[in-house]
Amino acid sequence: MTQTHETSSKLLRAGVVGAGVFGGYHAAKYAADPRTEFIGVFDPVRDRAREVARRHEGIAFTSLDALIEEADVLTVASPALFHHDAARRALAAGRPVLIEKPICATVPEAEELVRLAEARGLVLQVGHQERFVAQAMGLFGDLPRIRRLHARRMGVPSPRNLDVSVTLDLMIHDIDLALALAGALPSSIEAEMRADRGGMADHVVATLHFADGTEAVLESSRVASERDRVMTIEYAGGQSVAVDFIARTFENGSGLPLDPDFADAEIAKDSLGTSVKVFLSKVEDRAFKAPSADGRAGLAALETALAIDAAAGSVSRI
Repeated sequence: MTQTHETSSKLLRAGVVGAGVFGGYHAAKYAADPRTEFIGVFDPVRDRAREVARRHEGIAFTSLDALIEEADVLTVASPALFHHDAARRALAAGRPVLIEKPICATVPEAEELVRLAEARGLVLQVGHQERFVAQAMGLFGDLPRIRRLHARRMGVPSPRNLDVSVTLDLMIHDIDLALALAGALPSSIEAEMRADRGGMADHVVATLHFADGTEAVLESSRVASERDRVMTIEYAGGQSVAVDFIARTFENGSGLPLDPDFADAEIAKDSLGTSVKVFLSKVEDRAFKAPSADGRAGLAALETALAIDAAAGSVSRI
């Protein structure tokens, strides 16, 4: 059964909260999907909302409540500080929600969303889209147990997201992948940070220790001289794979059953589009084999990211 309020249209009426870069991307995906009618966007910055609405033939709603009332499904792509309020109001009104990462600003906020979605039987999906790239490679296939993972995600200086640590800005992608591949939360965390531009951590190195002996070393920076996003995974059987997420290539000298042409797969080429498609399929109660992140996965990634910041001595002021 489709998880929406009653509507006279056969199409799902899709709305977006937030008219920034990612809000625009989600609006474009809804406008192009044959299952949805993009109805519009809400953003307190009215000019920005009007531009996204105009581009995709929707309405610039003047209030969040008005958008929720008209929509069947919603994406929340506002700054993380506002994720909780928008998603809580949408879920309380019976609307399934796709929320961009991080799920919320605090653990109690995320826990409330998870409880609300589960109590009402609603889809709550979090936009951890690197999972679809990993799926296309075959990293979620029948592989040996992971023994060690090392991920490096380096970005150049940007005025974006300076109200959060680099852990919640960039590292959270690799945190989610590490948790998904390890299949557990870490039992202990060590971390160090450097803040080049004030109180928020700009460079973090963290080591996650898991109860079964698995170790994940994660490094992220947003003050690097050039972009670099790589991951090396070592398996219990001695096999290893080295992935370059920018070049969309990997080295698989051990002959693991991975797909060397993964970059041509649609779920990898358009991971955000895949995220929207999976969300809509879940809302329609249709099977879609993809390792999307539900609310509990988003909560786990947030808990781990905030624990890394605490271990590093950084406070994220989202």
